[in-house]
Amino acid sequence: YEMKKMDEMELEINLKSVRITHIFTMFFLIVWVVYNWITYSTLGLPFILLLSQNIVLIVSYLFMKWSMGKDEE
Repeated sequence: YEMKKMDEMELEINLKSVRITHIFTMFFLIVWVVYNWITYSTLGLPFILLLSQNIVLIVSYLFMKWSMGKDEE
């Protein structure tokens, strides 16, 4: 099985799909965190998921930006 390289249109569609999925997940987790806070006065698992998802996003973005900048030198 050989993976083919995506063309620009496929890449754009893929990035938009990931973006929409990320926004949906963020919205869902924020609503869940607010619900848990109002109902149980606790943050719980949804807050941990929300926080860790954003930490992974920021760290991976910074790492890729750093590694691509390193390649240009």
